[in-house]
Formats: sequence, C-alpha cells, structure tokens
Amino acid sequence: MSIKKRLEALRVAMKSEGIDAFIIPANDPHQSEYVAEHWKVRTYFSGFTGSAGLLVVLADYAALWTDFRYFLQAETELEGTGIVLHKQQVQHAPEHVEWLCDLLPENATIGIEGRLFSLEQVAYLESYSNPKGIQIKDVQRISGRVWKDRPALPDTIAYEHDVQYNGMHRDEKIANLRAEMKKKGAQHYLISGLDEIAWMLNIRAWDIDYTPVVLSYLLVSTEKVTLFIKDYKVPQVLKDKLKASAVSLKDYIGVSTALKIIPKSETIFVDKNNFSWSFVPSIKATLIKGMSLVMPMMAIKNETEIKHSRSVMVKDGIALTRFFKWLEKTIENKTLKETDVSKKLSGFRSQQDLYKGDSFAAIVGYKSNGAIVHYHAEEATCATIENEGMLLIDSGGQYLDGTTDITRTICFGTPTEEQKRHYTLVLKGNIALQNVHFPKGTTGVQLDVLARMNLWNEGLNYGHGTGHGVGFFLRVHEPPQGFADSMVTLRGSTAMEEGMITSNEPGFYKTGAYGIRIENLMLCVPSSKNKDFLAFESITLFPIETKLIDLSLMSPLDIAWLNKYHQRVYAALSPSLNGEEKAWLWSKCETIG
Repeated sequence: MSIKKRLEALRVAMKSEGIDAFIIPANDPHQSEYVAEHWKVRTYFSGFTGSAGLLVVLADYAALWTDFRYFLQAETELEGTGIVLHKQQVQHAPEHVEWLCDLLPENATIGIEGRLFSLEQVAYLESYSNPKGIQIKDVQRISGRVWKDRPALPDTIAYEHDVQYNGMHRDEKIANLRAEMKKKGAQHYLISGLDEIAWMLNIRAWDIDYTPVVLSYLLVSTEKVTLFIKDYKVPQVLKDKLKASAVSLKDYIGVSTALKIIPKSETIFVDKNNFSWSFVPSIKATLIKGMSLVMPMMAIKNETEIKHSRSVMVKDGIALTRFFKWLEKTIENKTLKETDVSKKLSGFRSQQDLYKGDSFAAIVGYKSNGAIVHYHAEEATCATIENEGMLLIDSGGQYLDGTTDITRTICFGTPTEEQKRHYTLVLKGNIALQNVHFPKGTTGVQLDVLARMNLWNEGLNYGHGTGHGVGFFLRVHEPPQGFADSMVTLRGSTAMEEGMITSNEPGFYKTGAYGIRIENLMLCVPSSKNKDFLAFESITLFPIETKLIDLSLMSPLDIAWLNKYHQRVYAALSPSLNGEEKAWLWSKCETIG
C-alpha cells in the first residue's frame, strides 16, 4: 500500500472517530529515541525514516516536522507522498503545536494516541488548544486499524549486566532512588524510560536495535519494587537474582491496574517528560510531576564506569586503526559501496572483547551524502566510493564495558583549499571546546558557542547540536547534558558535572558536495586551574586527519593540543598492534607544524 493510500485509510478512521487532526510522533510509549519496528507508526504513514520527526494529518493536508539533520533526507523520502516538509527552527522544539492550533477552527478535535505522549507534551498542546476550545481526544490504536501487518512487539530475553562492569549493585541504586523519592514526598515512582530501568536493575536485552534495553515498566515504592515485563523475557536465573533484591514481576500490561489501585491518600512521582498521558484518567493518587530522578544518577558515571570507559576506547581505537588501514589500502585498487564500508567496520569491532553490537547504524557518507547529517546508506541506492573525495564516517560500538561514538572525516586524493579551510574551522571548534576550563554550573548552551565561533566568524554554521550525553552500555544519546545552541532544549539548559561523558562533534555541510564532522567523547573532570572550575578530558583514542588541515589557520595552542593528543593515541594503541599497523598509526600521529 502506498503512502497516499495509507493516509487515505487513516483519514477514514479519523472521520469515524470525529477528529479533525491526528498527531503521530516518532517515539514509543516509553519516549524512546530509537524504537522497535512495532512502534514505527510515523514511518509507516509518511515513509520518512529519520529518528526525529513528527507527522500531522488533517482531512486535506499532511505535514512533517523535522530538524536540520534530516532536511535533505526528508525531501527525498517525502517526494510523491503529498506530505509537506516543515523545517524546524529549533531542534526538538514542538513547533507544530502553535501552527496546528492556529489553523484549526474553534471547538475542533485533535486526536492522539495518548500512550505515545508525555504529560509535558500534552500540557504544552493544551496551552494552545484550550483558549480556542479545541479538544484533545485519546484515540488508542487507531493506527492499528490501517496497519494490518504491523510487526509484533519485540521478544528478546533479558540478562544480567554484571556489577564488575557497572560498579553498583541494584540494591544500592534502589536505596539511592528511595532517598530521592523521600525528598520529593513520594511513596511511589513509576519509571517508564527503558534505559533508566535497565540501569536501575542492571539488566539488558535487545528490544530496540543498537540499544540494550527490555520492554518494561518499573514501579519503585517505599516497601516494594515491581517490574512489569512479559514473564517469558526473564530467564529463571535472572528471576532468582531479582527476587533476592526484593523485585517482584508482573505482566507488562498490568502497569495501568497497578497505578489505578494506589490509594488516593498516597503520592506517585512521575517524570513529566516520560510518563504517558493515557495513564492519568484512571489514577486516584496524587501525582508529583518533575524531572527524572534516575537520569542525573545515570549521567554521572561512577569510578568503575569511568575506568571501563577509558579502556573501551582503547579497544575501539584498535578496531578503528585496523579498519581505516584496510580502507585506505583497499580503495587504492577497487571501489567500495558505502554499505560495504559500514559492514566491514562492524566486523572489525566485532573482533574486540566484550563487543555486543553497534551503538547506532553507522553513517558512511561519501561526497554529497556526507552533507546529509544523519545519512543512512541503503544497499540499492548508496554511493560507490572511489579513490578521491571526502568521506564522513560516524560510528560507535556497544560493549559490556562501555558505549562508543566517534566521527572522522577523511579525504582520498588531494583535498581542495576550500575543503581544508572548512575542515580546519571545524577542527578548531572541536579543540576549543576540549580545552576550555569553566565554572561549575556552566550549561551546555554557554559552552556550545566555543565549537561554532570559528565558523561563525566566516559566516558559516551547522544546524545540529554540538554534543550529547553517552550512556554506559546503554543509549548512545543519553540525556540530560549536551551542547546545544538553544536554552529550549534539555541539553542546552543542563549544567555540566564531573563524571559526565559527552560528545564533542561540530561540523560543516556543503549541500551537494561534502560533509565534515569531527567527534570525540569527553569526560568532565576537575579543572587544574581552580577548584571551583571543571574541564574536559578527551577519552576517544583515534587520530584526527591531518591531511585536511590548513596550518595557516591553526594557532600554536591548536597545534600543541593536536600533537599531544596524537602522542597519547599512539601510546595507548600501539602496544596492541602489529608492525604494519603501528607504522600506519604512526603516520597518522606524526607531529605537525
């Protein structure tokens, strides 16, 4: 069935429900960034496959909102569907709300699948709909009437993530959470975020591609802990371990009933950005709405997690060394498809100890495809890489002992002066952010400008955030911290704290020509200059392409930092390499300037 036919069938269902507009987000009931096939409703009705984006369907109009990372991709994927692309001005901002409420007449009805919307999302929608008397109607499972062959819910099996890797037993995490709940005056706390549940209980599974989580809810109360999950997904050995921690199991769909029977006299703390709106009507207890209590605990890595995060970068760097050496040698004599390169990179990572999979689908963008920020190569349509031109590779691995994410841009043949200039401006921004010392309490939006200022001075910019938090064998995009150019976002408004791991990835994208991005992961550490300041340590270990550098643009401090970084990379990786590999790595780490 074509996209147009799907939209026609959806509009018939909308009419039967008496709704004038239907909003379809990209997330699942747990507000996951990446979702299982079952929850790819927006993709089904639009054809757009990007991770961020929202579809609004009316009787005679359909529109999709997404951000800069996906503009080029959306233009291609929406072609012929009749869906109009609306380009977001601010990444993740709900710009569709004001547009839709201005468009609809008074007393109209907006339909949503309430389980896919958080309390905060609906509250924002109502702030625009209520003044016009526009109703919000929960139309559960309306999409399922049209999507007849919808994939089943994921069924992977949960397993223990050993404390030797994560450094803290679930009993200690539960006790810490209860202490925070007490401060909030809450007797119960429903955790919906799948990564938060996995972190709290030290369990993992593969219910979402690239993210080791299991479909579940977790209700932590003052006296008991209940995990709502399909029974078959928990093997007996894990059941016994959870029982030893006083964690009882109930069916996944039983969470609504459990919330419903909590007495009116008691309180439930909920994450307003994650708790499903559809739960609210049946709840008698008082809701205490706030920000996640688990998220800050996850963001600040403990000593064991930091130790493993450092060592996993060595493994990842070894895999990358072998991969890029292979790539450079192979491209001299034959062409390669972008998909071939992606598969080969995964293969090199898979040779490393404790590797469990990639942390996201690798972005391998040759020439103009590199300008599509979150490009995903398809076998039938991907580019063929030759021995000339720019290649951007953004990739990462999931290991039992950590999560990695790195971007490198390289050039086959001789780069142009323009390419070298753009590359060097991006590199200078990366270095500026890595070198900064800043007062405690400084937020991501305050630091973001450091990565952009060299581009700005040339009248250039990039449309995505500069960085995101990274989980520990969990989400590669982990809130709350990051670097963003807007206070509207959680990343922009969150203060950096010691122990956080955050990506640093400025870029530049010349549409139709090439893309440039340089990404390292950084650990937030105490500053050596002032006890009330913080700084960053780059923990990613792989050389930065020097062939693309315009030395005339580099300051002595830039050059000194890069040479010192490359010395550290070589010292860390070379002991595990053979002679040829060492020689290749040394050629990439040689002193410049």
